Amino acid sequence: MFFLAFLNAQEQANSVVDSLYREDQFYAGVTYNLLGSTSDNLSQNGFSGGYHLGFIRDMPINKNRNFAIGLGLGVSANSYNQNILISKYDTNNISYTVLDGNAYSKNKFTTYLIETPLEFRWRTSSPTQYNFWRIYAGFKLGYLVAHNTKYKGDLGKIKHNNIDHFNDLQYGLTLSVGYNTWNIHCYYGLNPIFSKDAQLNGSTIDMNSIKIGLMFYIL
Repeated sequence: MFFLAFLNAQEQANSVVDSLYREDQFYAGVTYNLLGSTSDNLSQNGFSGGYHLGFIRDMPINKNRNFAIGLGLGVSANSYNQNILISKYDTNNISYTVLDGNAYSKNKFTTYLIETPLEFRWRTSSPTQYNFWRIYAGFKLGYLVAHNTKYKGDLGKIKHNNIDHFNDLQYGLTLSVGYNTWNIHCYYGLNPIFSKDAQLNGSTIDMNSIKIGLMFYIL
């Protein structure tokens, strides 16, 4: 009788539905990084990758809890292989030169950011449905904590850390669409990667970041 009562209690506990559930999630993503708003002389080469990791707090805003606001905190590392050589001679003397494609084997800059994603979330989830469709659209604000440039070619090896001409704040629009764990993720930067002090042939380098890849959400 004790054993049957225990099984009945377990069955009742397992049948309890959490009507106030949240979709709090860890996220991990990988993206292919593109440079937008570049001039005709600028080009990318090789694979430019981005890696993203963080946590988002889910705050439902309707009774069915299929609409929500998500606010999170995360980190990302993003590399951009391209043909601009960044040379630093001293604090106030930084130059930018378009490279000949045959003059180097590696030329890239890498950024490391702390990010705060803010999302408006729609999904087909329910208290008992864990595999569902989702569309998460939002805004992401990033703070640049470190960056570096690396060159390897005819001039030897050149590396610079944390030069002054990068924008400390980088922000843009985001969109994640998918089913269950697998989601297509896009980011479009709304401001340039470089500050107005970064100039190539007398013009500012107004390139922004565009990221396309996969985002994985883990409960």
